[in-house]
Amino acid sequence: MSIPRIIDATFVKSAQSIRDSVPETMSEVVFLGRSNVGKSSTINGLTERKNLAKSSATPGKTQLINFFDIRYRYRDTDYPLRFVDLPGFGFAKVSKSLKETWQKNLTEFITHRTAIRVFIHLRDARHPHAAIDNEVEDYIRSFLRPDQRYIPVFTKGDKLKQKERAKLKRDFPGAIVLSNLKKSGYDRLHKEIFYAVFGVGKEEEA
Repeated sequence: MSIPRIIDATFVKSAQSIRDSVPETMSEVVFLGRSNVGKSSTINGLTERKNLAKSSATPGKTQLINFFDIRYRYRDTDYPLRFVDLPGFGFAKVSKSLKETWQKNLTEFITHRTAIRVFIHLRDARHPHAAIDNEVEDYIRSFLRPDQRYIPVFTKGDKLKQKERAKLKRDFPGAIVLSNLKKSGYDRLHKEIFYAVFGVGKEEEA
């Protein structure tokens, strides 16, 4: 079965808000989640680049919107796409005024950026029912356009015991669970992203 593969990934720029972001020249996939949920690891895992997205030991330190130009290849055809890594929410040890500006810039970006086609909401598999994640999901779904897709993805799946993994699958049927140690879940996420943006890649499963 053919899996869409990323054959090229390049960091483009960092921006503070929608105003200094890159032009909307291609479809965008946004990665968002709590600080320390593993956004950088997920992007690096998808692109198979160890240090494409920089992770920080200090939760909430990355306060910029980071853009990456991606090239997928599927059945000998190349498809350009852009990944957008958003600052983590929650836990950030920043001043109140900075946090308010930060939140305003993020809210403005995700609600007004017309190029966004997919929201990848990363959730910690060890805390699947965190209130802040439920609120973020409700918020995104409240403004989701017909041409946009919301995809919840659970990170740190390798840290779950068998019983916890079974419960997660019961609570969230069909959930995508990533494991960096086993490199599992990434093929499925590739297919979901690719199908959501380009409308191809799932016909072999039908």
